Amino acid sequence: MANFEVSKIRNVAVIAHGGAGKTSLVEAVLFDSGMTDRLGNVQDGNTVTDYEPEEIDRKITITSSLAYCNWDSHRINLIDTPGFINFIEDTRGCLKAVDGAVIIVSALSGVKAETEKIWKYACEYEIPRIMFVNKMDKETADFERALSELEKSFDTEAVPLQIPIGAGDTFSGVIDLVKMKAYVMKGQKTEMTDIPADMADEATRFRKKLVEKIAESDDALLEKYLEGNELTDQEIINGIKESSLTRKFIPVTCGSALKNIGITSLIDSLILCLPSPVEMATISPIRGKNPKDKSEVIRKPAESEPLSAYVFKTIADPYAGKLSLFRIYSGTLKGDSTIFNSTADTKERIGQIFYLQGKKQVAVQSLSAGEIGVVAKLKGTNTGDTICDEAKPVVFDKVRFADPIISYAMAPKNKGDEEKVSISLHRVLEEDPTLRFTRDEETKEMIISGMGQVHIEVTLERLKRRFGVEIEMKTPKIPYRETIKAPTKVQGRYKKQSGGKGQYGDCHITVEPLPRGSGFEFVDKIVGGAIPRQYIPAVEKGIVDAMHEGIIAGYPVVDLRVTLTDGSYHTVDSSEMAFKIAGSMAIKKAVLEAKPILLEPIMRAEITTPDETLGAVIGDLNSKRGKVQGVEPQAGGNQKISATVPMSEMLTYANQLHSLTSGRGLYSMEFSNYEEMPSHNAQKIIAEREAHRHDKHA
Repeated sequence: MANFEVSKIRNVAVIAHGGAGKTSLVEAVLFDSGMTDRLGNVQDGNTVTDYEPEEIDRKITITSSLAYCNWDSHRINLIDTPGFINFIEDTRGCLKAVDGAVIIVSALSGVKAETEKIWKYACEYEIPRIMFVNKMDKETADFERALSELEKSFDTEAVPLQIPIGAGDTFSGVIDLVKMKAYVMKGQKTEMTDIPADMADEATRFRKKLVEKIAESDDALLEKYLEGNELTDQEIINGIKESSLTRKFIPVTCGSALKNIGITSLIDSLILCLPSPVEMATISPIRGKNPKDKSEVIRKPAESEPLSAYVFKTIADPYAGKLSLFRIYSGTLKGDSTIFNSTADTKERIGQIFYLQGKKQVAVQSLSAGEIGVVAKLKGTNTGDTICDEAKPVVFDKVRFADPIISYAMAPKNKGDEEKVSISLHRVLEEDPTLRFTRDEETKEMIISGMGQVHIEVTLERLKRRFGVEIEMKTPKIPYRETIKAPTKVQGRYKKQSGGKGQYGDCHITVEPLPRGSGFEFVDKIVGGAIPRQYIPAVEKGIVDAMHEGIIAGYPVVDLRVTLTDGSYHTVDSSEMAFKIAGSMAIKKAVLEAKPILLEPIMRAEITTPDETLGAVIGDLNSKRGKVQGVEPQAGGNQKISATVPMSEMLTYANQLHSLTSGRGLYSMEFSNYEEMPSHNAQKIIAEREAHRHDKHA
């Protein structure tokens, strides 16, 4: 398969909220370009890009996938991305690898919160984009309403390149406002015809707006237009291209992905409006750093440049092994060669190189600047790594993914499978940077963290299907802390006589609370050798060990200062062990006397909700002991709430917010601080821990 000239390549992500029709659109593009001989359907589970069993069952895109087609001597590399909130960090990672995006807006539901979030990701990468107003075949479809909503939501001017012929049952094609021709469906083929007479005035109105916008973007064209001269088709085409690349306005197309109407016009618009790798490099130069001296390196998208490529995604295939998906920024990558991973500072052996058409691998000899491909079984290369020519090294910035927002404790269904679970999970972690797997040293639990409950459930389904590992989920334990509210002085004295050498250790300590977040301080004020110097570290060790195990409820004790003031020893019976026990006895006694309390972790949360559910969301936060810090209006009729809420109240918040906002709410949270827990809540926790201890020792 011949490599394409870099100016003829378009790398495009198809992005939108879940259910907008991304997979159906990719399917229609592949069919119309002759890459497939049938039009697959999400409902039937037979599309090229949704091939994972979890996607077919749920009928949503869960993981991004690649496809490609050829059109009018151009190569179009498409990435079908997830739009469901639990999985859109994958979309963020893929946007690093493309030069443009098609954003789908539903003619029914308009812009949703997920689409706004993805729009912000595209802005971060300065990616030019075009809009496709989908589902024009549905009963309540309204093109002009969708235009108005996307302008309001994205604070950008939307200029149609096409308008629909009819809507709902009467939707039959689109009018191209550049060529001023109609494109209608005849069977499974698109035919060019004259504009229907009853739509001539509407087409003229929209064309006038398009021409005005192009004229406004260029002084020479504006002068020509104001003098009453018509702009040529080529001037209009050039103006559309320039305005799209500089994001002066966003070009809008329309159609029905499911019925394959308007798709060929969209492909033409995509090639016109979105940049090649060469054009993208003029908008946003390819910048990296030299790993040796950290100086800036700029690469050009040309075969003659040294090799540089970015691994934007990893797939853990149980049969083919680890697959690394990469975008080549410069140079050429050949099969059966050795390359340098500048991120990991290691060499890698490249075997066969492939294009990906969904899950189908298409072998190629080499890939050059601007292309997207995949290679199997790179041992030390992970998502976010740069591969390059060792003699001319460069490292590209990694995508920084959001931190997980929900955690579950987990345990294998079959005893003895812990090691198998750990190995399998690490394989899945390689392909999903938004997952975390930890072992909580405090609670001794295996913890899996992700972007939502569905994310965790899908991960566990994959583990079972791919690796035969079955896992049970449960709510994780909250990492509470213990502390004190008052100072106190106590003595810890350990004396044991049992014939022969005895044990003796005696210490006097003062304990006082410290400000929240201070941790632990140990102060040695022993004078005159009341306790020999060699035993003082043992006293501290005994105190630290007892604090770690917890005193009132088995949680670590924090935020206090212990001052060792006095003590006594026995020349024969004293030992490090005796003073360690004495220190432990002293701190336990002190904490119980110093008004002990439980601290709970508080999360800082940002919640985006539609205007109409703002009151319900705030009311729910108040019921969770949350404190609302502020509310800010957002684009698209949304509000952003900033709040602090106890972690214990937020463990299943993803599901609750989904219910409160009919799936339109978004949230993120991070740890903020520890605060005193209300007494009645604390007493309940202490009682539960005491009962657990009793059962354990019974």
